[in-house]
Amino acid sequence: MTKTGKIATIATVAALGALTGAVIVYRAHRIRPPAGTIQGAIIKHDPDTKKESPIEGVDVSAADGFAAHNVKSDFSGYFRLTLSPQVAPGAPVTLNFQHADYLPVTLHANAGGNLYVVTMAPVHGEVEAALSEKQIAVSNVLVRYSTVSTSLDNVGSGEKTFQVVNQGNLPCDAQRPCSPDGKWKAGIGSASLDAGEGNIFQNGRVSCIAGPCPFTKVVIDSFSRPARLISVSVLGWSDTTTFLLQAEVYRSAANNLVRMTYPVIFGRSLNFTLPPDAEGPTLEAEMDGSQIVFPLAPNPILSWADCSVRNEKKQGRDYRCELKPGYSFK
Repeated sequence: MTKTGKIATIATVAALGALTGAVIVYRAHRIRPPAGTIQGAIIKHDPDTKKESPIEGVDVSAADGFAAHNVKSDFSGYFRLTLSPQVAPGAPVTLNFQHADYLPVTLHANAGGNLYVVTMAPVHGEVEAALSEKQIAVSNVLVRYSTVSTSLDNVGSGEKTFQVVNQGNLPCDAQRPCSPDGKWKAGIGSASLDAGEGNIFQNGRVSCIAGPCPFTKVVIDSFSRPARLISVSVLGWSDTTTFLLQAEVYRSAANNLVRMTYPVIFGRSLNFTLPPDAEGPTLEAEMDGSQIVFPLAPNPILSWADCSVRNEKKQGRDYRCELKPGYSFK
């Protein structure tokens, strides 16, 4: 095979009865793994690329004991087979792919060579399923789950007046507190507020409401940031001034929100994802006209579909379900 990445047909699968048959191909790409490994992806055979869903749990082995150990494909269909040390780079290796729901495949590959995309034909294909005498119709499929969000509700306000008591035009004579320039005797006034258990203050502010306000300055600000306890201290270097400390009181509330999403269906495959904070997910569907709710456990077991789940730390959970024989999407 050349480095241009040609697609080569390597095997033909025997016909399933008189109804199904598939040509098994692999596609070689220019990206190369290190010698001593063979890697690739396994997908379901279908002329429509939208229906070539990955196959999880395929047993991958090498003939003649060329593999260090057998492996299984993961949720994305990926496999990486480590070869025995005696296998030279570029040496031919025969790989076997087996899964209970798919026809077995044999692939002739090369050690440390190309990436391989292997297609496997279902034992029970869509044509065979469509010709089944009794089909249970699955329709109006919906995924329902809940998320918990936290909100802050305004439950009131707090306020307090306080004074900075002082007499103006008296020299400081280095007896603190003094005016910022050190010339005049000054005074300090303070106030604090407590929002109460489970509450916090927000939008705290201080305003001068009486007296010679221009000759004052906030020296301790513990009210600008949200907190249960807020306080302020003000310096004044003229006559007595009066201040008002105010803020809104907020309480944290947890809200349980019910959300819905619709799976994407291609052929006999159903796909959907859930966010990381999804709780209590259920799959709702009409089975021959009857509405049924199916809880989605960490490893869902459905009577009408085989499901695989992949947990992503930041992206949530990916679900992929394949219909069992005797069922069809409507």
